[in-house]
Amino acid sequence: MAHTDHRDRTLRTARRRLRREVPSTVGLLADERDFTAMRGYRTFTFDDHSAYLRQVEALLRSLAARGGHTTVALFDPEEYAEYCAEEGLAPDSAESRSRFTAVIPVTGAAVAYTGQPIDALVPLLINTAVRRATWEYATMLLADLGECADCGQDIGREAFERASELLPRLIEGAGPGAHHLVCSVTAADEQLMAVLHTTAGPSGTPARLGTSEGAEFVTVLAAGIALESAGGVVLRTTAPGTPDRLHGWRLRHGALTPLTVGEVFSAYCTDADTGEPLSPEPGVEYCAGFDLGPADTGTHH
Repeated sequence: MAHTDHRDRTLRTARRRLRREVPSTVGLLADERDFTAMRGYRTFTFDDHSAYLRQVEALLRSLAARGGHTTVALFDPEEYAEYCAEEGLAPDSAESRSRFTAVIPVTGAAVAYTGQPIDALVPLLINTAVRRATWEYATMLLADLGECADCGQDIGREAFERASELLPRLIEGAGPGAHHLVCSVTAADEQLMAVLHTTAGPSGTPARLGTSEGAEFVTVLAAGIALESAGGVVLRTTAPGTPDRLHGWRLRHGALTPLTVGEVFSAYCTDADTGEPLSPEPGVEYCAGFDLGPADTGTHH
């Protein structure tokens, strides 16, 4: 009997250890409209979005307390209905919702849960979804451009290569510090925007680029280069003991042209909606965009 009890305890301990090795995925209905859509299913028993969010938050804290890794995925009711139709699943089923949730991180928006309060987690997840959609749209634009009728080059691929060369030049030119870059591009009826945060150490130390953010930034910039559309890049550098420095470039004819000090000041100190002047930000130095080298000479198609 003692031997059996010892074996049972050993098995229970092993199972607990295995649970810590198994990642969890939690699907989240981030906004009221999506939540209302899911209420049409009989097996979805929540009736108040705020209460639902608090229950999800409690679940996340419980999973974190077990020591495992948890991913929070944005649950889209329309994509869920399409998934069920494609897989032949009954949509009014908790099992079907669970199966769909498990595959969201492969193609949809998802973030790691690190203890964020739900009020911070929801906008983070929505922002991730917007970034992913922008990336996918810009990628599709580049892929659809095809080859140049004159030179036979793949227009989208060439633009991506040029954008990939420009990004390190922007960071290297800004020098050491924490860099915040924003690229805005007009494409058809869409305004594409990509944001990149990175840091560069002393001279000779390469900048640390987040894989997804860097790829998103380059793809959006490449779309603007290939389409020769209006847009621009702004860069803010923060370093210890010095004012923040703001630089800017205008995207014109597929090339980044440095803005003057006055243009940078005007861009940052003008209300985009009303056109009214805004007070300069204290502790900030407005700087002209710097030269990015001979590679940025515009498109050749």
